[in-house]
Amino acid sequence: MTVIKLIFVFSVLIFVVRQLAKIIREVNGQQFQNVLASQSKGSLLIMLVLGFVSITPMLIYDFSIVKFLPTKFAPGYVIRSGWVVNTFTNLLGFGGLLGASLRAHFYGKGATKKQILYAISKVALFLISGLSLLCFVSLIMIFGFRIGTVFAHYWIWLVGGAAYFPSMFIFTRINNSSFFKDLTLKQELTMTLGSFMEWGSALGFFILIGYLMHLPIDFALVIPIFVVANVAGVVSMIPGGLGSFDIFVIIGLGFIGVARSDALVWILLYRLFYYLLPFIVGTGLFAHDTGHKLNEFLDELPRIIIQRIAQVFLTGFMYFSGVMMLLFATVPNVVIMNRLYIRLVPYSIFFVSHLMNIIVAFLLIGLGSGIWARTKRAFGPTVAVVILSIVNTWFNEAFTWRMIMLFVIILITLWLSRGVLYRDRMANSWGALIINGSIFIITFTVYTLVGIAANRHSPLHFDAAYLFPSEAIWLVGFIGLLIAMLVLFVTNIYLTANRPAWLTQPFDAERVKAVIDQFGGNEDSHLAFLRDKQIYFYQEEGVDQVFFMYKPIADKLIIMGEPVGNSEKIGAAIEDFMKTADKQGLKPLFYEIDQDLTMQLHESGFDFIKTGEDGLVDLKQFTLSGKRHRGERALMHKFDREGFKFEVVEPPFSQTFMKAIKNISNEWLGGKVEKGFSLGFFDNYYLNQAPIAVMKNADDEIVAFANIMPDGNQVTTSIDLMRSSSKAPSGIMDGILINLYEESAKKGFKYFDLGMSPLSNVGTSRFSFTQERIVHLIYQYGYRFYSFEGLRSYKEKYVDKWESKYIAYYRGSSLVFSVLQVLLIVNRPRNQTPTRIPKLLDFISGAENKSNI
Repeated sequence: MTVIKLIFVFSVLIFVVRQLAKIIREVNGQQFQNVLASQSKGSLLIMLVLGFVSITPMLIYDFSIVKFLPTKFAPGYVIRSGWVVNTFTNLLGFGGLLGASLRAHFYGKGATKKQILYAISKVALFLISGLSLLCFVSLIMIFGFRIGTVFAHYWIWLVGGAAYFPSMFIFTRINNSSFFKDLTLKQELTMTLGSFMEWGSALGFFILIGYLMHLPIDFALVIPIFVVANVAGVVSMIPGGLGSFDIFVIIGLGFIGVARSDALVWILLYRLFYYLLPFIVGTGLFAHDTGHKLNEFLDELPRIIIQRIAQVFLTGFMYFSGVMMLLFATVPNVVIMNRLYIRLVPYSIFFVSHLMNIIVAFLLIGLGSGIWARTKRAFGPTVAVVILSIVNTWFNEAFTWRMIMLFVIILITLWLSRGVLYRDRMANSWGALIINGSIFIITFTVYTLVGIAANRHSPLHFDAAYLFPSEAIWLVGFIGLLIAMLVLFVTNIYLTANRPAWLTQPFDAERVKAVIDQFGGNEDSHLAFLRDKQIYFYQEEGVDQVFFMYKPIADKLIIMGEPVGNSEKIGAAIEDFMKTADKQGLKPLFYEIDQDLTMQLHESGFDFIKTGEDGLVDLKQFTLSGKRHRGERALMHKFDREGFKFEVVEPPFSQTFMKAIKNISNEWLGGKVEKGFSLGFFDNYYLNQAPIAVMKNADDEIVAFANIMPDGNQVTTSIDLMRSSSKAPSGIMDGILINLYEESAKKGFKYFDLGMSPLSNVGTSRFSFTQERIVHLIYQYGYRFYSFEGLRSYKEKYVDKWESKYIAYYRGSSLVFSVLQVLLIVNRPRNQTPTRIPKLLDFISGAENKSNI
C-alpha cells in the first residue's frame, strides 16, 4: 500500500507540474507584474491580518486532542503548538503524517503511545468533514439554485466529497468498539464545527482576495470552484494541494471570465497570506520551542548569544537610521545623488516631514544608547518610535517589499532584545556621550555651514541648489535641530532617572567603626572618616559584614582600596556589589588593591594594570645601628642636642592644639587647595579619630605633625598628613618617622606603611602588557613634574618589603577612559566634587616637599 500510495502521489505531481508549466507559458509576464503591482498597501494589510485570522479555527482540533489525553496543557501552550502543527500541515502535509508526528511531539508528555495515537486518529477523522459539508453546499447551489451550473460536470467530485461526512458520522455513532467509547456526540459536533469553520474561513479569505483585487465577477460562482479544487487537492495527497488545487482554480476561474494572469496573482496572494506567512510564524514558534529545550541543555548560552546579537543589531540599526535621516535632512540634494546612499536607503526608515526626520533621528540615537546600555526604560519608547517609523514608512511613496522584510527583522529583534534589557537605569558613559555629542555637534556645524552657503548675501555663497532645496526648508530644519537637542537632553534625563538612594546615603560613622572593631580594617580603612566618599555596606542576616569606599564618576564607581570587614565574606560582598551596581548601569573600578584581590577580580571579569608598589618597613628589623642608617642616626643625635622632643597626642584634641597644627598646615600648603579620596586633608573630625605625632622645639612649640592611620588589625600602621612649619629644621620628617617606627614596634605592630611609590617597576619587562609599558614611560619621564624616582629613592632607605598595587577595571571598559576617570577623582581639589588626590605624590624629603606621605 505504501508503494501504491507513493506511485499515485508522484503520478499526480508529474501531471500537475506539466499542466502548470503549460499555463505559466501562456501567461503574459508583464501583465502578471502589472496586476501584482496594482494591489494597494491597504488591501495587502487587510490580507495580512485576515490571513492569520482565517487560520485560527484550526486550533479547535488541538483543543479537542488534549481532551482525550491525561495531561492538562495550558491554553497558551495549546495555541502555540496548534499554530505550529496546522501551519506546517497546511503547507507540507504529507498525508497527515507530519501533523500526527508534530502533535505527538507537543502533546506526548505523560501519555502512552497508544493514547496519543488514539487521540490523533479520532481528530483526524473530522479534518475534512467541513469540506464535505461545503460539497453539500456546492451541490445545492448548482442543482438547487442553478448557481454555477457551468461546474455541473464536476458533480462526481462534489458527490464523493459530500458522502464522506455522513458516512463517517454514522460509522462513529454505531460503532461500539473501545476506540470510540469516549467520543461523545458533543465532541463530534465540536470538531465538525471546527472543520467547517476552517474550510469556510479559507473559502471566505479566498473570495476576499478576489474582491480586494476588484475583479468584475459574481463571487458566488467562486464557491464551487474552490470546493472542487480542494477536493482534488485532498485526493492528490500533495502537501497543501500544491499544483492540483491551483490547476482546478485557474481552469474554473477561466470559465467565469478571470484572466489567467489575474488568476495566478489571486492564487499567489492566497498562498502567501494563508500558507506561507503563517508557516513562517509557525517556524519561528517551533524554533522557539526547540531552542528553549536546547537552551536548557546548554545552560542558557544560546539565549544569551541570541539576545546579545539582537541587542547589538537593534542598536546598530537605530544609529544607522538616525545618521541616514540626518544626512537626508542636512544635505538632501547631495545624498540623493550619492549611489551608496541610494543603495542603503531601503534598509533605513524616514519621514516625509523634514522637521520630523531630524527629531526622530536624534530620538533613535538617544534611545539607541539606552538599548546598548541594556536599560529596561528604553524598551517601551523604542517600540513606540520604531512602530511609528514603520507605519510612516509603510505609507511613504518610496515603500518597497524589501522594507517589509527589514521591518519584520526589526520587530523580531525588538522582541528578542527585551530579555537582555535588565538594568533599572542608564549611567552616562564617556564613550556614549562622546559619540552622541559628536553626532550632534557635527550635524549642527554642517547644517549651519550649509545655511551660510545657501544665503545669497553670504560671502561664502555658491550654488545652494546643489546642497539644499530652499532657505525656508533650511530654517525649519534649524529649528528642528534645536528641538532635537532638547529631545536628546530629555531622553537622557529619562534614561538616567531614579538614582538609587545607596549612591547618596549620608556617612554613618557608627556602622563603619562597628565593622572595623569587629573584623579589623586595612591600610586604607581609616580614610572612610574623611567623609568625602560614599560607603556601601554588605549585610548578611541584617548584620554589616563588609563595606566599600567609593566615588561615582560617569558610569564608574571608583573604589578606594580593598573592601573592609569580614575576610570570609569579601567574595560574596564583591559579587553583591557588582550585581547592585550593574542594575544601575555602573561598573566598579578598584584603585590601589593588592595582588591577591586583583587575581580574584580577574576571575570575575576584571582586567588590571599595575600602578606602583607599596613600601613596608619591617618594624622588628628596624634599627639605627649599622651602616644603612648612619645618616639618620646622626640626624637623631642632632635633634636631641638641639632640644627637639617627639610626642604622641591622643584625641580628643583641645582647641589650642588644633589651632596650632592648623597654622602649621596652612603655612605648609602655602595657599594651595587640599585634595582627598586616597589622601587625607585637614579636617577636625577626621583628625580626631586617631592620635597625632608631633615634634616640638626647645621652646615647647610644635613645628611638625603627622596624623596616625591605624589599620584596625594591630598589624600595620601608617601616617597620612605630614606637615611642618618654617621653623622646623631640615629632616624633621625623618625625626617623626623614626620615632614612630620605635613607638609602633613597642605597641606590637609588625609593619609601618610608607605609602605607594607610584608607577615604579611597572612595564620594565619586555614581556609586560602594552599599557604597562606606556605607564613605564610616564614613570621614566614624569619625574620632572612629580619626582617619582626621587620618591622611591627616599623610601628605599627605610623600606624592607615592596608590595605591588593595581587598578582593576571592568573587562570591556576603555583602559584610557578608566585611567582618566581615576585621575580626575584622585586629583580634583577638595572643594570640588569629587575631590581627590592619590597617594602617588608622597612626601619625599625634608620640609621642602609639599606632599602627604
